[in-house]
Amino acid sequence: MTSPPKKSTVVPAIAIGGLIVGILDITSAFITWWCKGVRPVRGLQGIAAGLLGSQSFQGGVATAGLGLTIHFFVAFMVVIVFYVASRKFQILTRHAVVSGLLYGVVVYLFMYWFVLPNVFPKFRHSISSDVLAVVVHMVLIGLPTALVARRYSQRAI
Repeated sequence: MTSPPKKSTVVPAIAIGGLIVGILDITSAFITWWCKGVRPVRGLQGIAAGLLGSQSFQGGVATAGLGLTIHFFVAFMVVIVFYVASRKFQILTRHAVVSGLLYGVVVYLFMYWFVLPNVFPKFRHSISSDVLAVVVHMVLIGLPTALVARRYSQRAI
């Protein structure tokens, strides 16, 4: 068993991981919204609507900013959860690719089967949207999260 990571690796791992995951995920959202004819401000206001309700669509750039803040908060929480788990279960970083892809599926299941239906009661699943969402969560969320956690766990050894 290896020694726990130095405390100095925690902040960079979470900061870099959260930024990478947040940027990749919001970029994929912007592309998806663009394909559906939804402007970025409107999409970000939609994220804020989970907290503010339909009033978020009258808030302009301020509520879009709130949506972006919520988005990055969630991204950082995703990274924190994996990072903490990887300190307890080192297999997560030893097999970062597999654990990252599986973690992406777990994050997808939590977000799309628990969070979204509870925050947005009219939320509905569709096969095409769900397949894309699973792939995005695996490749752009879970995988980078695990790879960053692995990188910073190796630095500490």
